[in-house]
Amino acid sequence: MDLKIINTIRTNNFNDERMMEKISDMWKSASANLNEIKHEGSIYGLYYEYESDFKGDYTLSVAIDGDDGFSITIPDETKYKVFTVNKDSSQGVFNTWNEIWKLEKDGNLNRTYTYDYEKYYIDGGIEIFIAVSG
Repeated sequence: MDLKIINTIRTNNFNDERMMEKISDMWKSASANLNEIKHEGSIYGLYYEYESDFKGDYTLSVAIDGDDGFSITIPDETKYKVFTVNKDSSQGVFNTWNEIWKLEKDGNLNRTYTYDYEKYYIDGGIEIFIAVSG
C-alpha cells in the first residue's frame, strides 16, 4: 500500500505536553490541503518511526492513497489486527487506543511497531490497523 503524506509531526503520548495541540493543528492543516486538492477518498492517520513502544516518541502523518510526492510504502506482507472504532462516541478513537494499549500491557497483543494506521472511510467509519507479529 502506498500512502502520500500530507502533513507530519513527531510527538509522544505521555511526555509531550503539546501533543493534543500538535495533533489538532496537523489535522486542521491537512484538512485545508485536502479541500484544496478536492480529495474524496479515505484518509489515514499513519503512525511510524517508533522510538520504542507506545510510551516512546513516534511520527504521525496524515496521508491519502497514492505514491506521488512524498509517500511511504507499507509492505504487503504486514499482518494487522483491526479494531473498529465506535463512531457514535466523540471519544471513540481515544477509547480504542486505550483498549489497544491495555491489550498490549496484558500481553494479549504482540505489536511490531512498524506501521500502524487509522483509516477514516468516506461513510464515517473508522478502523485502527495495528501491525502484529505472526
